[in-house]
Amino acid sequence: MTGGITSHAAVVARGMGRPCVVGAARDARGPNAGAGATGAWVDLASGTLRVGDVNVKQGEFIGIDGNTGDVMLGELPTVPPTCSVLGKSFQTLMSWTDEFRTLQVRANAETVADTRQAKEFGAEGLGLVRTEHMFFAGRRIVAMRQMILASDQRERKEALHKLLFMQREDITELFEIMNGLPVTVRLLDPPLHEFINNSETELSAVARAAGIPLERVRRRASELRESNPMLGHRGCRLAITFPEICAMQARAIFGAAAEVKTCQPTVEIMVPLVASLEEFSTIKDIIDKTAEAVQKEEGVKFKYRVGSMIELPRAALQAGRIAEKAEFFSFGTNDLTQTTYGLSRDDVGTFMESYKTKGVMEEDPFVTLDEKGVGEFIKIAMERGQKLSSPVVPLFSFFFWFRVPL
Repeated sequence: MTGGITSHAAVVARGMGRPCVVGAARDARGPNAGAGATGAWVDLASGTLRVGDVNVKQGEFIGIDGNTGDVMLGELPTVPPTCSVLGKSFQTLMSWTDEFRTLQVRANAETVADTRQAKEFGAEGLGLVRTEHMFFAGRRIVAMRQMILASDQRERKEALHKLLFMQREDITELFEIMNGLPVTVRLLDPPLHEFINNSETELSAVARAAGIPLERVRRRASELRESNPMLGHRGCRLAITFPEICAMQARAIFGAAAEVKTCQPTVEIMVPLVASLEEFSTIKDIIDKTAEAVQKEEGVKFKYRVGSMIELPRAALQAGRIAEKAEFFSFGTNDLTQTTYGLSRDDVGTFMESYKTKGVMEEDPFVTLDEKGVGEFIKIAMERGQKLSSPVVPLFSFFFWFRVPL
């Protein structure tokens, strides 16, 4: 697998609580290369992993350092990261910075465990809740695939009804843990192919759950394939094509806000991959109508804000118009870097070392923000977006994106 620390595989795996090593060269000589082999080879049939001359069988322990990419043979002792483990020195240092800092720090989290840990470390809210990560486990992934492979709106709504209660329960817990601190929930963002495993076993499970023929599921899965899915049918484009998906997610978020009794949640909804005001307005209308309906049904009142992820050059240039309706911006610098450079973060690892060695680039632009290109788009978007409101201090996050209230 190629890529770097911000490749999609690494980001998704981190969200699932798993370290992911990318960039390990695959040995072209195959599983029987013998002594002196270089690179890695995974043989699914025999359940073995070979790295160089070392063979690891299925069931054996290995340790993975998700920061350095080091893989160590054997079972290693681990210590959960907590403030008590880091000691008083860390807490003292953080208290010093509080006296001088002008930045607000939020965490990226979508699980209860990650959210609790973020709160313990002093996060002042959740800046990015990736809702798609809530759909990968157990019966959720079956319902998600049933929704994706639905052939009409009726089938899609049946699956969405199952997902609604799961998503509402998850978000309710996040609101309760954060206890009134802001929680920014991003609508469904990735291309739908990421949820589909084309194995016969999993397609059969979807067919059984939906009560439809397996051949129809196979055909629908084939129809969903895209040549370039990261620039395809994803982000806000899903919500515009299938507004019922957006309505379900908004209902889950607002239903969670209505359910929380221990505090008044600070609700923020983020619309991903917007390129125009028209896209944002279309989705915001769905969100606003859903909020009105939920408040009437539940007999409650709550406040919320709707903002946009700026991750396309056109969105940066059109930030002044988008800000007519958006209440905050979040800058997704991974996708903004991809679309500015025309580079894939999942494939750049195959030649980036050569670029750096030959002095074409000093640093991987997915590791260090490119101030001259990507940074210029961010500057333009901030200036044009803030013309409609009083100047504010942007809130940065060190997960390769930051937000600007408008």
